[in-house]
Amino acid sequence: MEPLVLLQHVTKRYTGPPPVVALDSVGLEVASHQHTVITGPSGCGKSTLVNIIGALDTVSSGRLSIAGHDLTNASERERAWFRRTRLGHVFQSAHLLADRSVVENVELSLLSRDGRRKPEHRALALDALAAVGLAARWSADPRHLSGGERQRTAIARALVKEPSLIIMDEPTGNLDTASSQRILELVGEVVAQGNTVVTVTHDPMVRDAGDAVITMRDGRVELRQARHE
Repeated sequence: MEPLVLLQHVTKRYTGPPPVVALDSVGLEVASHQHTVITGPSGCGKSTLVNIIGALDTVSSGRLSIAGHDLTNASERERAWFRRTRLGHVFQSAHLLADRSVVENVELSLLSRDGRRKPEHRALALDALAAVGLAARWSADPRHLSGGERQRTAIARALVKEPSLIIMDEPTGNLDTASSQRILELVGEVVAQGNTVVTVTHDPMVRDAGDAVITMRDGRVELRQARHE
């Protein structure tokens, strides 16, 4: 069976000045129903890698396939459609809209996916909030949430559209240790329910929670390691 995410000899070049090779012939497979962590020092290429996996950037050469979709030569329009319908993103800053309630922020993900508001959106958003332990906070102003609650709302927003892949970029970067631990427990629950998560991080706590760890250095994959190896 083909992996959920497949990169074959993927290179990413920026013309500069100065010219930069951010990814150098990267080969990578991400299995379904796992939490794969991408880590490495600053400037190693991990952010470029996750942007390509997240359909936010294009490859210069090589092949990229996600959930059976070949995105190697996808246009911006095609990649935007893929992001809206197949991917869920969780960033270091939750990027919640301050003028919308918690549940409305989650509903926006469905509106983006479907192109119009549907009667079932509210119920689906409430179910997603319940899944991340925020059922009682559905009507709250995002400005009144803790950092951990904001990230849980962002995870609900990603989950609600049932994506093929959830991508997290430094999800614990703004959180204290207790909140980070709660987020990692939640990610474990999300994966146990059959979802696939890819996280890019500097955080050793996040790295140690992954089912598989990809270590980057100088634009290449330096090490692949399963948690139980």
